Amino acid sequence: MSADEEPEEEFEPEGPEGLDDDYDDEDDEGHPEPEVTIEVSGLSLYTHFGVTAAEREVGQRLLIDLRLDIGECDATVTDRVEDTVDYGQVCELVNLVAQQREYRTLERFCTAVADRLIERYEINAVWVKAAKPEPPIVLNVAEVSVEVWREA
Repeated sequence: MSADEEPEEEFEPEGPEGLDDDYDDEDDEGHPEPEVTIEVSGLSLYTHFGVTAAEREVGQRLLIDLRLDIGECDATVTDRVEDTVDYGQVCELVNLVAQQREYRTLERFCTAVADRLIERYEINAVWVKAAKPEPPIVLNVAEVSVEVWREA
């Protein structure tokens, strides 16, 4: 190093927004707990329900979208799946509801899914959308869908 050069300072990381080393990200006193929403998009299930006998006999693919409002959640601090709603188990439950019986309407199916999710998990609300990407109608339609919103 030459005589004109200043010595480089060592970098010491600080907490967020210039807080000192005493910052503890697990101690958020004065800060509200974050609200958590879990979304599942495009869960693809093969089902045997619909209005026509052909739909129930041949079956068809449904695409399911879910939004679960779980509110405050310990996993935001603990980072443990046991402290939140496991979306893998949510998908399995939706599949189980779809396979347990045949539904004629998407409205009834979405309501059954919403009811089971609220029964099983501690959630504030749930939104369920079921779409038929190849609906059995004469006109050319990209998809038909039904949405149900249920609060606990």
